[in-house]
Amino acid sequence: MASPRDAAPPWTGPYRSYDLVKELAICIAVVAALATLLTILFSSPDEKPSTIASWARTQPNDFLTTATAELDGSSDTAGYGPPYNHAATGQVIGPIHLQSWLGVSHPVNTAVDYVLAPLATIPNDPALRAALARYVAAPAAQRSAWTDAYAKSIGRAGGSSGAGPVAPMMTSLLALAQSGGLDGALLTSRHFYQTDYTKPLLFLADGSLLSDRAQAQHLLGDQWGMMNETGSYPGQVWLWLYTFWYQIEPFKSSDNADALVWALMMLLSVAFVCVPFIPGVRSIPRWIPLHRLIWRAHYRAHAGRAS
Repeated sequence: MASPRDAAPPWTGPYRSYDLVKELAICIAVVAALATLLTILFSSPDEKPSTIASWARTQPNDFLTTATAELDGSSDTAGYGPPYNHAATGQVIGPIHLQSWLGVSHPVNTAVDYVLAPLATIPNDPALRAALARYVAAPAAQRSAWTDAYAKSIGRAGGSSGAGPVAPMMTSLLALAQSGGLDGALLTSRHFYQTDYTKPLLFLADGSLLSDRAQAQHLLGDQWGMMNETGSYPGQVWLWLYTFWYQIEPFKSSDNADALVWALMMLLSVAFVCVPFIPGVRSIPRWIPLHRLIWRAHYRAHAGRAS
């Protein structure tokens, strides 16, 4: 309880009316005007998104190489495993098969989804229809021979000898992608809102476009890259502990690095939460009183009042 001598003396000066609502309205109007002006002058700091159309226009050979890998099933997505297909078991932690237990929840057939189905939507092209029919009717060995021959011819002069129907198929697919049609074809679904970008993102990730952008933004795994905003290099300090584990063994060379790092971070998080309950660890502040150095002004004032 405060003593009478600590009480403030009564105010004897003048009084003036004050409209708090008016002041708040003026502040909101000024901030809104500044925000609008700065938005017009400086626009958004975010970079333009990567699209399949821009990829096909700027890097046609990489697009064709990736599309050919999707067609013959040799791309990363085709061999990823759950939740996209059954081609692999996915990440595991000892006996715990995280991906395979959850199953294929978002099926992706790379040959159909990225090549055959989009090409089937192109109207009024009898030659393309004939090429598609020939490819679909051929045995697996013949398809593989065609895709191999076409993959070797990408970027070379002199045509694509031995590629069969794959050559006209890829020519039409490149034209469709450059027009922006493939972006739309990969977003079609039975839902009213087209918000599932899984398929186009997987397709882009199988090429070199996203990895090149990630390298430029210092986002690759060996660059310790994690950030919440584009251009915010080197990223958030609190995320470095997560990316640190990817730089050392056994995580660096493990096929299960994602699952192992996640499990380790969960274990460390639980240990951090349990610090107040771990004997010895909870006594460290008493043994090494750094907090007294940081809050020295508080402790000095408290000691003065106690005396």
